[in-house]
Amino acid sequence: MHKRSKSLTLTTVSVVMCTAALAPSVSFAADSPTVDKGESYAENHGLTADDVNRINALNEKALRLGQPENPPGQVPPNAVPSPRDSASDSGMEIPRAEPLGRMPDAYRAYGGRASTPVGNYIRKWQQIYSHRDGRQQQMTAEQREQLAYGCVGVTWVNSGNYPKNKLGFAFFDEDKYQDAVKNGSPRRGETRAEFEGRIAKQSFDEEKGFKRARDVASIMNRALEGSRDEGAYLTKLKAELAERDDALLGEESRSDFYAALRNTPSFKDEDGGNFDPSKMKAVIYSKHFWSGQDPRSSSDKRKYGDPGGFRPDQATGLVDMSQDRNTSRSATKPGESYVNFDYGWFGDQKETAADKTIWTHANHYHSPNGGMGPMEVYESIFQKWSAGYADFDRGAYMVTFIPKSWNTAPDKVTQGWR
Repeated sequence: MHKRSKSLTLTTVSVVMCTAALAPSVSFAADSPTVDKGESYAENHGLTADDVNRINALNEKALRLGQPENPPGQVPPNAVPSPRDSASDSGMEIPRAEPLGRMPDAYRAYGGRASTPVGNYIRKWQQIYSHRDGRQQQMTAEQREQLAYGCVGVTWVNSGNYPKNKLGFAFFDEDKYQDAVKNGSPRRGETRAEFEGRIAKQSFDEEKGFKRARDVASIMNRALEGSRDEGAYLTKLKAELAERDDALLGEESRSDFYAALRNTPSFKDEDGGNFDPSKMKAVIYSKHFWSGQDPRSSSDKRKYGDPGGFRPDQATGLVDMSQDRNTSRSATKPGESYVNFDYGWFGDQKETAADKTIWTHANHYHSPNGGMGPMEVYESIFQKWSAGYADFDRGAYMVTFIPKSWNTAPDKVTQGWR
C-alpha cells in the first residue's frame, strides 16, 4: 500500500479497513510480544489521520448502502448530508471490469498469506467463485462497487448482501478468566481495567469459536437437504439438534437462530432460493471488533475493553451482536485511535484442520489515484486471520446462507493462484 513519511501522525478512527494479521492466533497468543506491545494497524501500515478520516466516511456510506432499499449506486432516501459523506472525497474508485476469459496471475505468497491487486482477485473470482448454475459470470459493476469497500466488500460480494452479523458464535473460557482475575494482578503500569480487559481477551479461543460455527452450519445444511419449505426445514433442524442434545434446540422460535433463513434476502429472491430451503446452503464469515462499544459505559471500558461485552452464551455459543455499533476502541493516550473492524470470508470449505483453511480479506478501500493507494486482497491461513492488533479484542464467526447455485463457497480453496 502507499506509504507515508514517518514524521506524519499515525492514527486511526472507526473505519472500513481490513487488517493484515501478522501476530499469532489470539487463542494462544496471550503473551505474544506483538500483542503485548499494543501495535495498532495504523502503526504497522503507516497511516495518517487524513487516511482514516476518509475511510471512516466510506464506512458510514457502506452501512447505509448495505440496506436492501439502498443498493450501491443509489443515494439513500432522506439521507442527511455530512461533510464526510462523499465517497469521491475519499478517492474511492470502482475497480475496472476484467475480461471473463482472462486468467489471474500468481499471488505473492509469504508467511501464511498470499496477496494480490484487486483486479487480479476479480479475475480469480470470475474463474472460480462466480459460477451460477455452473456458468461463469463476469463481476458486475454493482459487485465491483461492493468489493471496492475493502474487507467488508470481499464478504459483501461473496455473500450477496451486506453482512448483518446476527448469527455469531464464539468461545469464552469462563474458568480461565475467573482464575486469572482471582489469582493474577495488573502488570507494572497497568490499570485494573486494563488488566481485566486483557484477561478477558485472552480467555476467548477463536479456533473453538470457529469450530462451533462450523458445527452449527453443518447441522443446518443437513436440515436444508430435501426441505421444500421453511416448516419442513425447521422440523428437520430441531430433530438434528435433539439428536445431538444441542442447547440451540431451546432457542425461542423467533430467535435469530431459527429466523436466520427467512431473514436472508437471497432465500426470498426468485433467482436465489425462491423460498425453497433445499436450494440454500449455510456458509461462514468472520468479524474482528472491539468490545467496549457501549457509550454509557466507563471510559476505561471503551479504552481497555469490556470484560462482559460480547461474551457468548456458555451453552449455545451464540453471541448477542445487537449492540455492535461498529465503534472503534477509544484512545488510550492523546493522538491515538484505532481501526473498528475486520471481515474475513470463509464460505463452505471442507478442510477439517483449522489452520489449513483460507480466509479472504483486504487491506482498505480501492483508491488507486488517492492517498490510500490501490486495494490489495489477502488470502490468509487461519492463524494469520485470527491474529490481532491492539484494535480488536473479539472475534465472532457468523453463519449466513447463500443459494447452492452460487459457487462463492467452493469445498476446496487454494491459496493464491498457481
